[in-house]
Amino acid sequence: MKYISVKFETTNKCYTFSCEDETIVNGSGVVVETQRGVEYATVVGDQFEKPNVDMEIKPIMRKANEDDLKQFNINKEDAIKAKEICQEESDKLELGMNIISAEYTLDRTKITFIYLADDRVDFRELLKVLASIFHCRIDLRQVGTRDKAKMVSGVGVCGRELCCAKFLGDFDRISINMAKNQLLALNIQKLSGQCGNLMCCLKYEDEAYKDLRKELPKINSSVEYEGEKYRITSMNVIAKNCKLENSEHAIFISLDELLEKGKFIKTVKKEKEEEDKSDGE
Repeated sequence: MKYISVKFETTNKCYTFSCEDETIVNGSGVVVETQRGVEYATVVGDQFEKPNVDMEIKPIMRKANEDDLKQFNINKEDAIKAKEICQEESDKLELGMNIISAEYTLDRTKITFIYLADDRVDFRELLKVLASIFHCRIDLRQVGTRDKAKMVSGVGVCGRELCCAKFLGDFDRISINMAKNQLLALNIQKLSGQCGNLMCCLKYEDEAYKDLRKELPKINSSVEYEGEKYRITSMNVIAKNCKLENSEHAIFISLDELLEKGKFIKTVKKEKEEEDKSDGE
C-alpha cells in the first residue's frame, strides 16, 4: 500500500490518504471521505511510502469518474445560488450575517455555509428555514476576517496575490513586536493587510532580524561615544550602521564600532532584558 497527497479546491493545505490504485497519479481526481462528508479532491504529487505519522490515515474511496466530475461542477454552480438564498433568509431574520461561501459535499447530503459576523449569532431559526429549502444537513460556520481574505483572495501592497490565498495553510500569530524588530514605522494602516489585521509577511523575516539585533539597543537609547552622550535616532541592521545625535552633532558609525564601547555593552544587556520581558508579555 502506498500513500498520496490531495488538495481540495477550497483550501491550500494538502491531506494524506492511503491508496491501492496504481492508476491514480499526479493530477487525478479522487473521491475521499472526510469529517465533512464525501468530497472531490485532486491528487498533488506522486504516490509515496508510508509517512512518518502515528495518526490513522483514511483510504481513497475511488478514482473519480466523469459522473463524479460532472456532479462536482454542478454542485459548485448550485452552491452559488444556495449562498444567495442563505443571505436572503438571514437578512429576513436580521441576523447580521455576511455569507461568504457555500459548499456541497459531493453526494449532496450536506451543505456548509461560511459566514462573517461581528458577534455570535443565534441561527437556530435560520437552520430550520434552510433545512426546509435544501432538504439536507446544514452546517453554519463562523470565521474571522483573516479567513475571509483567504477565501476571497486579492492583491497585496506588494502587487502579488495574498499569501493566505496563494499558499499559506494555517495562520501564524502576528504581533506588533515583529514590526518593531524590523525597525518599521508603526503605522498600523501600512502594516495591515486586506483583512484589517497585521500582514502575515511580517513573520517571514522576523527570526533573521531577531538574530541580527541580539546585541543591539533600541532606537532612542542613550549611549556614550568618544566621551559624548548621544541618542540613537536610526539604525540599519542590514547595512550595519546607525545614526547618533545630540544637540550639537549628528554622526553615522558602524554597529561594530558602537558595540566595542564597554559602557554601551552594559546598556545593551539591560535593553535586551527589557525587550525579552516585553516579548514574554
